[in-house]
Amino acid sequence: MNRNRVLWGLLGVLLVGGSVLGAWLLLGNDAPTDPMKKVKKHREHMDHSAFFEEPFAMGPEVTKACLECHEDAANEVMGTAHFQWVGDEVIDPRTGKPERIGKKNLINNFCIAIDGNWSSCTRCHAGYGWKDENFDFQNPENVDCLVCHDRSGTYLKGAAGEPRKGVDLQAAAKSVGYPKRDNCGICHAYGGGGLGVKHGDLDSTLDNPDENDDVHMGRLGMLCIDCHGGDGHNIKGKAYSVSVNHENGIGCTDCHDEKPHDDARLNRHTAKVSCQACHIPTFANNVPTKMVWDWSKAGDDTRQDDPHHYLKIKGEFVYDQGVKPEYRWFNLEVGRYLLGDTIAESGATVLNPPLGDRSDPDAKIWPFKVHVAQQPYDKETRQLIPPVTSGPGGYWHDFDWGKALALGAKGVGLKFSGDFGFTETVMYWPLSHMVLPKEKAVSCNECHGNGGRLDWKALGYDADPMNTGGVE
Repeated sequence: MNRNRVLWGLLGVLLVGGSVLGAWLLLGNDAPTDPMKKVKKHREHMDHSAFFEEPFAMGPEVTKACLECHEDAANEVMGTAHFQWVGDEVIDPRTGKPERIGKKNLINNFCIAIDGNWSSCTRCHAGYGWKDENFDFQNPENVDCLVCHDRSGTYLKGAAGEPRKGVDLQAAAKSVGYPKRDNCGICHAYGGGGLGVKHGDLDSTLDNPDENDDVHMGRLGMLCIDCHGGDGHNIKGKAYSVSVNHENGIGCTDCHDEKPHDDARLNRHTAKVSCQACHIPTFANNVPTKMVWDWSKAGDDTRQDDPHHYLKIKGEFVYDQGVKPEYRWFNLEVGRYLLGDTIAESGATVLNPPLGDRSDPDAKIWPFKVHVAQQPYDKETRQLIPPVTSGPGGYWHDFDWGKALALGAKGVGLKFSGDFGFTETVMYWPLSHMVLPKEKAVSCNECHGNGGRLDWKALGYDADPMNTGGVE
């Protein structure tokens, strides 16, 4: 009997039976990569409970003690975006010159900017004492080691990033280890002034999740550092609210194969559809996330404060839960509204528009949380103005928009005509957390059936590509 005929006959049986893995094995090819083999094991951390015999009066004293053994740690941290709140140099499209941008000098459509409320915004800074523009970014003792390494569960930061009154710094220092999920979540899950405000896919459920909250963290017990860990305290990953490109970013294919499915039809999708688009069918599944923020409604004494609907100091909100994402082409770069830019001639001003389209070979269809706001602008210059919110003259102090905007414009070097209004802005937040088990991934009919979740025309198609020959 012809040996090759037998071999191909067996291969046909395997393929017809659906065992692509068996076919690979029969032909001598490699089986799919086990993604968990790409995850580094956590090193054993030295027990610090026998150290630090004397109590600490302030945070910098803890850092000074840490640096006695970890001599390079503070200098490493000081060079990162976590400490500087700006990233690497990018080219300013207005001037053609390099510029470092980030949370420190950008405008958003949540709390708008840090310049008007330094002490509250910088409570999430990985340092101590950033209360105004005079903060010393070159002093190693201003680095906060405990915010990332505390294991006592009792360490909390207050205004300007200082340890909150009553925190036992000695107990926190004795507890230190590599960062757990709640070390990251204490800032990232509460950004924008509350739980779930900014990120639709990061909230407190990820501190101790089950697999239906996030399959990587819940079923597999992974930590943030398993994906985001980097060398020399340079944490990997990009937040497109404050970044414009994917440098030092991470992705699913850091661990998973480019074509990870047993089904060839699904593998064809990976060329144009992100993993997240199918495996994050909804976000904010347990904790609601803020979708709309209207600053123009602030200052109304007749309305009762409710953190999920209205606050006199911040205006009116809309939260949502179990939200279906919006989908756009995305090549892992965004445009960026910079201070001094003019707003859109008509319609909403998009502060960080995702770049890419159907013809872009680097673009894929991605899921986004889209946050819409009404925020102040100067009617004469048509520029967004960051108001001062706290302190004398701030909006929360005097409830006078004209005064707050004049102070804010002066602080960032913008002209303010005195004639102001409110305009609609939009921010896009690409989703990568809250990945569900594969059994709960978006089904074929959810995208390709009647009334599916994708707007094919907005994505550049005349109609559903399943009916016109594919997604290419």
